[in-house]
Amino acid sequence: MTSGLELTLLLLGSAVLGVVAFRMLHLPPMLGYLAVGVLIGPHALHLADNGPTTHGLAEFGVVFLMFSIGLEFSLAQLKAMRRIVFGLGLAQVALTILITMLVAFLSPRLPPPLNISWQAALALGGALAMSSTAIVSKMLTERLELESEHGRRIIGILLFQDLAVVPLLILIPSLARPAEELAMNLGWAAVKAAGVLALLLFFGQKWMRRWFTIVAKRRSQELFMLNLLLVTLGAAWITERAGLSLALGAFVAGMLISETQYKHQVEEDIKPFRDVLLGLFFISIGMLLNLELVLANWWLVLAMLLVPVLLKFALIAALAKAFGSSDGVAMRTGLALAQAGEFGFVLLNLASGSKLIDPFLIQLVLAAMVLSMLLAPFMIANSDKIVMKMASNEWMLQSLQLTQIASRTMAAQKHVIIAGFGRSGQSLATLLSEEKLPWYALDLDPERVQEARAAGANVSYGDCSRREALIAAGINRASALVVTFADTRLALKVLHLVHELAPKLPVIVRAHDDTELDLLKRAGATEVVPEALESSLMLASHALVVMGVPLRRVVHRVQAARDERYASLRGFFHGASDIKEDPEHNYVRLHSVVLAEDAGAVGRCLGDLALDEVGAEVTAVRRGNQRIEPEEDTELRAGDVVVLRGTGMAVNRAEGRLLR
Repeated sequence: MTSGLELTLLLLGSAVLGVVAFRMLHLPPMLGYLAVGVLIGPHALHLADNGPTTHGLAEFGVVFLMFSIGLEFSLAQLKAMRRIVFGLGLAQVALTILITMLVAFLSPRLPPPLNISWQAALALGGALAMSSTAIVSKMLTERLELESEHGRRIIGILLFQDLAVVPLLILIPSLARPAEELAMNLGWAAVKAAGVLALLLFFGQKWMRRWFTIVAKRRSQELFMLNLLLVTLGAAWITERAGLSLALGAFVAGMLISETQYKHQVEEDIKPFRDVLLGLFFISIGMLLNLELVLANWWLVLAMLLVPVLLKFALIAALAKAFGSSDGVAMRTGLALAQAGEFGFVLLNLASGSKLIDPFLIQLVLAAMVLSMLLAPFMIANSDKIVMKMASNEWMLQSLQLTQIASRTMAAQKHVIIAGFGRSGQSLATLLSEEKLPWYALDLDPERVQEARAAGANVSYGDCSRREALIAAGINRASALVVTFADTRLALKVLHLVHELAPKLPVIVRAHDDTELDLLKRAGATEVVPEALESSLMLASHALVVMGVPLRRVVHRVQAARDERYASLRGFFHGASDIKEDPEHNYVRLHSVVLAEDAGAVGRCLGDLALDEVGAEVTAVRRGNQRIEPEEDTELRAGDVVVLRGTGMAVNRAEGRLLR
């Protein structure tokens, strides 16, 4: 008999190993949890069973998941996306359930496990209607497609799916009651739900903000966390005592807190609990899977994988098309949402516990859902290729888009290409415009592009990680390219394309921090700007000024920190006051050396002087009114001004080599 502690340790240890393995394969951790559950469960290695302890931990995982969904619930967001959420999203969920019920109604001659009642079909349809928010949102974020046209439709549908879980959690347990009592049970459940929700929302809305303010004023992180757990589990207990689900109360608690100023703090505090307990929930789902039974009926599993995925893809693509999307956008939306989702497992588990669906059919559906989620990352990653082959007009639309970009940049010379026209990109564009420097921006948010173009901005809808878009933007005529989004993976892709198309083009890349600075530099970035470093420098400089440190010393400190990271901004020309601030000559400085007729460097090439050996570099050579970019074979002449960069000691040594 395994004790509760031993079981918990086994689950946690297995979860760690599973997540590490799937992270190394670049697959979602959720699939690692499912695989671990299958492996250690009663149908494989028999290391653990799906008993009360496991079930209790898993139930808390669902509670915190629903709390997080409620926390992200925003009336403003729903209002802004109401056509997609309550139009496209509602149609997708409702039609998926209706089609499942129709198939069950039209197939009475199938064997008993497959010949299901309308109640079972409704529960099964609800489970199949769900898609994986975790997998899809992660993939869209990595591909910078959250703000794209298909990204907005995908997020809108996922949002309605999350909302649809709430009534389904109430409905499915009622379906297990006798048919003659069903109407009364559903009506009574609806009355209880309305009463409890009204009670929670009315009193909760009135007191939640006030209560959290009282707790927060005590300035105790421990107290804040205890209060958060009390509110979440207390709301879940209230709904459970009313005969409803724990998850419903947690959802309402999340909704109430989302309206307070403590929402973001709560999100960070609850995340560790949610992720760990949700992982244990997926392990418990994996334990339900009987591999022997699944392998013996592999053809049925394959059919239940292919048929729902294909039908769901076709349904969502057709609905997106009916709501005004192009063929390409509709297909991308369908491909992203064709797989099963986390709440599908929740609803399937609930239907299994209510004895609505035969255990044999549960096994087949469960295996098919897991496989569909394994396929999801590959389907989304290759969606462009799939759409290009299936949509006859997609090539034409993309060609038209590239033609429009090329026509707008055709006359541009020595311009700056801005990859990403968000806040950072727009700030850069403003500064370039003030300096009368030409620029052109590419962005994947159609609304932003439309509004910016209406205001006269030189921006087009285009993907800077595509070779064709960079060529159309005039990369071969550009003077620089700036990547304004902090996504290392996509930045590396852009750098690879720039290396092929215009290897000498300077590229400045934005990054979250400097952990991957060397990686981006090796990939060809001229300069990497870590936003974390810049924000810390600004905070430090303001703090030093407030504390009474002289402004000049603050400037030196900040400059010294930047010197370690930014080569192109490193150093400045020192004056007498700077020497007093830097008596040890430790700061990087710029220094001009005029070559007289008898200077030793006259008639020699820069490469022969080996100034880098003394720690200095030549940033420019001024010859009359002409500025010469320094190269190894640049021959120096009398009258040239050589601009050196390095510490005071290094510059002095380099000056000696130039003059002697």
